[in-house]
Amino acid sequence: MRGASFYAQIGGCTIEKRVSGVPFVKVLQLFADRQRGVTVSGVVEIAERAGVSAATVSRALRGLHHVNERTRAKIVAAAMELNYPLRPDLIPHDLVTRTNRIGVIAPYISRWYFAEAINGIEQSLREVGMDLLLYNFSEVDARARIFQHKQLRGKVDALIVISMPPTDEEFRSLLSLGIPITTIGFVHEGCTSVAIDDVEGGRVATKHLTDLGHRQIAILSGQRETAYNFDVSDNRTKGFIEILNSVDVEWNPELEIRGDFNIYTAEIATEAFLRRKKLPTAIFCHSDEMAFGALKAIRAKGLRVPEDISVIGFDDHTIAQYTGLTTVAQPPQFEGQVAAAAAIAEIANPAHERKNIVVPLSLVVRETTAKI
Repeated sequence: MRGASFYAQIGGCTIEKRVSGVPFVKVLQLFADRQRGVTVSGVVEIAERAGVSAATVSRALRGLHHVNERTRAKIVAAAMELNYPLRPDLIPHDLVTRTNRIGVIAPYISRWYFAEAINGIEQSLREVGMDLLLYNFSEVDARARIFQHKQLRGKVDALIVISMPPTDEEFRSLLSLGIPITTIGFVHEGCTSVAIDDVEGGRVATKHLTDLGHRQIAILSGQRETAYNFDVSDNRTKGFIEILNSVDVEWNPELEIRGDFNIYTAEIATEAFLRRKKLPTAIFCHSDEMAFGALKAIRAKGLRVPEDISVIGFDDHTIAQYTGLTTVAQPPQFEGQVAAAAAIAEIANPAHERKNIVVPLSLVVRETTAKI
């Protein structure tokens, strides 16, 4: 995983983000320039009207500091006369009602995936001088309150919703705000989405286990019947069953363990599951945090990993490398950065094309899986 690169196709640009944490500002500049419609011919038109060079226009519209304010103001005025959309921080304050903020709706902030995604969003917004306004559900009944447009109207210029598919009624309420909506972790018609393919992730994890000879495989899934409307476990299970069928293994629902995407519930659920007489040879955990709980329960029973039971997780949590956990890696921080870039671009140019951006996965093999 270290040194690997992730790629995403957005608005005709190929965006690359290295896991090592290369600054995202160059990606944002490329993406925002493309989405704003500032083409070479556009820069020339603005330059001619403002009486400056095309290079000066390019620097000014990217917000670079080595353009004096009088020249920048002249360039911005020319761009506005030509109806070129501009970055929010370049438009004179007396001409806009924008807040220069993007709202983020997330069910949790303490769990690794959500914290990483929010961090990625904040990094990208900071690069262009925008702020983040976080709406977090500390209680389930807060969902109805936050998804009401009255709580959001006039407070943000765009919304990013993380892993919480809205109902049709909720989505209509969000659309009534008249601002761009971007989703992370799921696809919704009418929005730009940034997500991995969870079905494919289920296939990748399960194929790794079947290639090692495992056929009796349990899954440790997250709770499905929640107010957050998660569909992650359903999709990862779908990919899991597809691979089992490809090796002529019929899925036995009795081999499903129900956790709640956290260490504690996974440990308790796995402890109960391990009391059965016939145990599986492997467990596919739908998150690394649940895998950590499963590992603790397995070892507490005196069983060895991977000699007695192989375990594979999903996420590549920061701690995974220190526990030796084999896992399917996804880059939530990068997903957050790409989602923020898409939201910024749509604020600048509301007519830009909305896309479903699929972020690649990768298998990271460590010490918790082995042949049988």
